[in-house]
Amino acid sequence: MRENLDHSFDTASVHPERTLRRDAEENRERILHAAKILFAERGLGVTLDDIGHHAGLGVATVYRRFPNKVALVEALFEQRVIELIDVARAALAFTDAWEGFLFLMKGILTLEAEDRGLREVILGSECIKGRLDDLKAEVAPLIEELISKAQAQGALRQDFRANDVPVLTAMAGAAQEYCGIISPGIWKRYVAIVIDGLKVDRSTCTPLPQEALDQNQLHQAMLGWRTHRLSKGHD
Repeated sequence: MRENLDHSFDTASVHPERTLRRDAEENRERILHAAKILFAERGLGVTLDDIGHHAGLGVATVYRRFPNKVALVEALFEQRVIELIDVARAALAFTDAWEGFLFLMKGILTLEAEDRGLREVILGSECIKGRLDDLKAEVAPLIEELISKAQAQGALRQDFRANDVPVLTAMAGAAQEYCGIISPGIWKRYVAIVIDGLKVDRSTCTPLPQEALDQNQLHQAMLGWRTHRLSKGHD
């Protein structure tokens, strides 16, 4: 027993830096995990104090890993924006540009609609600087090329523009914030309706993936939305 205790003591004494590095990395992952959850639910207005509390860490620990919120946002969302770029590139590879357009919209909206933080990153935020700005700049030309391709093939209405895409994202996000608690994924219903309005050939309608809210659900969504606005001081 004494030998085991001595051995444990010796190991900790010989490798203190390794232990500190491991603890630091574990804390960093806890911070990123907490930030991912809170940013997705509440957007980029979340503070480092909020994140530290959710991670079960003191705010001083958070600041040791990330000196400010901008650094945390960049660390968390760089890969997510790269995923958006990959979706746009994959969409361009479709021979049928309309199918590519549907792939693009499904990919972008799935990534953004249920992640308020990512949506704010794409739509613009004072937290966005440097690397994330550069990555965002790569997305627009890919979307423009795909839209031009779909229009040239006669599938997509001619007056649709690349700048309409982030607005559609905002609309989907608003639907999710408005009644997502009552009906998770409800944004998909309204996106399907909008997408059908973008088709040149409207002889068929896309089956709607979600049921409409019933009167009671709509009432509950309206109450929840008003409560949220009041808590934010909008009324």
